[in-house]
Amino acid sequence: MSAPPLTVLAVPEHEAAVIRAAVRAADVALLGPGYRLAVADDVPGLLDLLSDPAVSAPIYDLPRPFTAAVIGSWVAEAQARQARGEAVLAVSVDADGRLSGYSYFTVWPERSAAEIGGAQRADRQNQGVGKAGAARSFGWMFEHLGVRLIGLTAAIDNVRSARVIEAAGFVAMGERESRRPDGSVRLSRYWELTRDQWRAQQAAAP
Repeated sequence: MSAPPLTVLAVPEHEAAVIRAAVRAADVALLGPGYRLAVADDVPGLLDLLSDPAVSAPIYDLPRPFTAAVIGSWVAEAQARQARGEAVLAVSVDADGRLSGYSYFTVWPERSAAEIGGAQRADRQNQGVGKAGAARSFGWMFEHLGVRLIGLTAAIDNVRSARVIEAAGFVAMGERESRRPDGSVRLSRYWELTRDQWRAQQAAAP
């Protein structure tokens, strides 16, 4: 399951409350064209997307097996968590109306921290879409949701995700154990980035 970043920030109650409110009112259209909040009607499209191992195999925290009931519960849980100010599940839709990807933002308001998991459809991978989308997502988490820290994990052999994460300036912090929904454990590479570091990078960018 998703776990908060290793670094623990001191967060006053009013800051946590502001983050919860931002998550509840999150505008995912700011993530890019075609993004919207996931709803129950997206279950068939998500099932089709995630049934492709090229999309879902590297992602440890997805509920399995991939069935309509399991994915439906996942979407419903995400909606409930957003109502509590703790998560946002967004989907992206291409020009043909097909789901092309998803982004799941897990937020710990009391720690001013978040993480993101997600994937793009196989035919959209390795085209620079993931790198550009990830950069927008990181900025959105820092500036729209208002968190001060993002922690990310990737499977040891997930070279593509590692490149995207490191290109965004995340600091490698070794390895940590990631727990899957079924209770099994996967060893993952781990990175963190603070909002101050992100803003400094953006200010220095040409």
